[in-house]
Amino acid sequence: MANVASVAADGTPKNASMWYIWEENAIWLLGSSSSSSVKRQKIKPNCAVEIIDFNREDGILLHLGLRGVATIMPMDRKSLSTSAQKYLGNPENWNDWFTNTVAKIDDPAGRLIRLKPDTTFTNNVSYFKTGPELVWPEE
Repeated sequence: MANVASVAADGTPKNASMWYIWEENAIWLLGSSSSSSVKRQKIKPNCAVEIIDFNREDGILLHLGLRGVATIMPMDRKSLSTSAQKYLGNPENWNDWFTNTVAKIDDPAGRLIRLKPDTTFTNNVSYFKTGPELVWPEE
């Protein structure tokens, strides 16, 4: 999941965890025209996105930060399907209630928040468990 930080019209900081995919050198986050995340991005398009990869057993702790100006885009069925497969697996196993009620694959109000980052930040603090040997795992 991606944690998206934005600012409400009254200046209050807000965050939301969202499904995402990375395509065309941008992160694409799922929303709808009625979601508060999409509404905030329309008013104040600057945002930050954080993604953490944490595996306690293996001692992995990686952080990616993206910053920039978001754009609200109409839903793209291919992008939504790619994202849904990432989180739900094979379409044959998708829960019909979820895809029809929550994901709403064919909903014309569907929106994507697109962020082509102006800046990125990575941090590998995988040494927390074992010391420096996990900081950059061997390939």
